[in-house]
Amino acid sequence: MNTTTETAVFKVVIEGSIDAVWRELTRTDDLQKAMFNTRLHTRGLAPGAKIAMRTGNGKYTGVVGEVLEFDPPHRYVHTFRFTQYDDPACKVIYELREVPGGTEFVLRLEDVPTGTKTAKEMIRGGDMIVKTMKSIIETGKPAFGIRMLYVLFGLMEPFSPAKSRSEHWPV
Repeated sequence: MNTTTETAVFKVVIEGSIDAVWRELTRTDDLQKAMFNTRLHTRGLAPGAKIAMRTGNGKYTGVVGEVLEFDPPHRYVHTFRFTQYDDPACKVIYELREVPGGTEFVLRLEDVPTGTKTAKEMIRGGDMIVKTMKSIIETGKPAFGIRMLYVLFGLMEPFSPAKSRSEHWPV
């Protein structure tokens, strides 16, 4: 069993209000365009609540977790596990603070199991998330390349692993 873990921190200043960033980060009423165009499913964002990040049509669940901390609009912490891998869960921490010129958005990944597929995808994905959040808040949409990536994700959805079907991951 892998006992070593990694930590990674991604940070950006966004020209927008802390409330706008928080709203995008915690939205459940529409796709989260900064979070790989998935929809956050939960019975409520409070410590102990289960969360699932699902495809737009809800057929597949890519990520599951549990809310550990929820302090609007400054801090949101949850566990994170990809449904297609058997890697242990890690921790995702979002921190927001008002700064001159906007909002500092920090994404911190902790307890990421070293050398796993989860580690590889999370480290690569962290940078994309903070850059995409900045683009969404400042321009109203993700960058063109990210939008094209999301089209590709939609085309690839039917090839998702059966173990990631949402009926296997109730909230």
